[in-house]
Amino acid sequence: MVLLTAKHAMTLAWWVFLVYWAIASFRVKPTAEREGWLSRLPHLLIMVGAFTLLFWDQLDLGPLDHQFVARSPVVRWMGVASTWVGITFAIWARVHIGQNWSSKVTLKEDHQFIRSGPYSRVRHPIYSGILLAVVGTAMVLGEWRDILGVCLVFLAHWFKAQKEEALMTRQFGSVYEEYKKQTGALIPRF
Repeated sequence: MVLLTAKHAMTLAWWVFLVYWAIASFRVKPTAEREGWLSRLPHLLIMVGAFTLLFWDQLDLGPLDHQFVARSPVVRWMGVASTWVGITFAIWARVHIGQNWSSKVTLKEDHQFIRSGPYSRVRHPIYSGILLAVVGTAMVLGEWRDILGVCLVFLAHWFKAQKEEALMTRQFGSVYEEYKKQTGALIPRF
């Protein structure tokens, strides 16, 4: 009999995320305006670096391979729970934004300004969910490389969020500015 380990349960969450994201990416509106590939490249490179640190444990990174947290089952299963909550939150946000979603900083044709569901409290709930999932993953894996991965994911999403907010402000003007006052960027405001 094979028991589900914390690492397996955490990995399963990421597979659910990837499969859902792949399927949902086919149901989006046509693009009206998007950032160029050169503008997008830093975000992609940072995210590849972050997920390499998190999931490619064959790299020999010296002190970054040391544990930052005790190999406690309680900590690991708390990490699994955080990963699943983060993935679930990101998927909820992705469902809610619907056909307006894009992996790039984009305006869709007939772009709608979504302010309901998770978007009623946080402007970038997909990024928030991914960040929580990455923190959970770091708790499961427990090495310093994972903390660096979390920092890189935060950095990548923070910069991408700034680009998105500039585009949304240009598109929706004072309505978006008011929305920014009522919501958190990555942490929900209640």
